Amino acid sequence: MAVAIPARNEAETIGPTIASLAAQKLPGPFHIFLVDDQSTDGTAEIAREAAPSSFLTATPAPPLAPGWTGKLWALAEGLRQAESFHPDYVLFSDADIVHSPDGLAQLVAHAETGGYDLVSWMVKLRSETFAEKALIPAFVFFFFMLYPPAWTENPRRRTAGAAGGCIVVRWPALARIGGIESIRSELIDDCALARAVKRTGGKVWLVC
Repeated sequence: MAVAIPARNEAETIGPTIASLAAQKLPGPFHIFLVDDQSTDGTAEIAREAAPSSFLTATPAPPLAPGWTGKLWALAEGLRQAESFHPDYVLFSDADIVHSPDGLAQLVAHAETGGYDLVSWMVKLRSETFAEKALIPAFVFFFFMLYPPAWTENPRRRTAGAAGGCIVVRWPALARIGGIESIRSELIDDCALARAVKRTGGKVWLVC
């Protein structure tokens, strides 16, 4: 498995994120590709301290190309680097997600047993400030109103949702949709990715 993480000024969170990924219990090769998008707070250096080089490659993002959002441009660079790694699956992770030790193994196992091309779950979002405690539960509630997991999984419905903080997708499914380039200008990129995979015949699974 390859992991692609876009990061910009994530010094406060990137260390625990990288450490949690390096501790994953997965069979087979595993490597993290972190793309540092012009951070000014030492994000890449902190990431390198959190995992040995055998698990992590941290590189700067190239200058943003026209027509791309910054996050997807960074993910595309991570995928470009991961291509030589020949992964079966790719995890797209945000830079502030701490993954449980068996989290990725569970997602891959579900993809394998269910024949899914994309699996995603809504991770527990941090709610520390008053505003976060007020807004985040409402966001999650309305997200699942708009993207019901049963509709996402149903091949007869066009609806397809995914939670961008934690998405595992098969490498051939990415190739089938034309790579990240096919959604390069999307602002709600996680759901756009799920729609593209589903539209091209892939099976998608989402859970909270």
